[in-house]
Amino acid sequence: MDLEEILKSLTNFIASVTEIAAAVIIGLSVVISLIKYFINLLAKNSVSEEIIRLNLGKSLALGLEFLLGADILRTVVAPTWEAIGMLASIAVLRTGLNFFLGKELQEARKRDIKS
Repeated sequence: MDLEEILKSLTNFIASVTEIAAAVIIGLSVVISLIKYFINLLAKNSVSEEIIRLNLGKSLALGLEFLLGADILRTVVAPTWEAIGMLASIAVLRTGLNFFLGKELQEARKRDIKS
């Protein structure tokens, strides 16, 4: 096995680990958000639903960052037009999510300052 094949294998392994990390981040954040939501229902407003939603949004954005990193690694190893298109789609989705999440965080901070 030559150096190029070793680097491709290593890069694919790192990309797979990165995808697993993204799945764990997203999965755990969904479970935690559900638990907080149901506790909130039972305890009558112990935690703001907006805070739960914003924390979930932050975790989803982080998970998307990891997925984007994995896709970048895979695209570098074997760039195809399909892979480049998928990478561009994920980048647009991540950028849009981060933009709107940032706006919501700013609005939440403004509401906290006013109250």
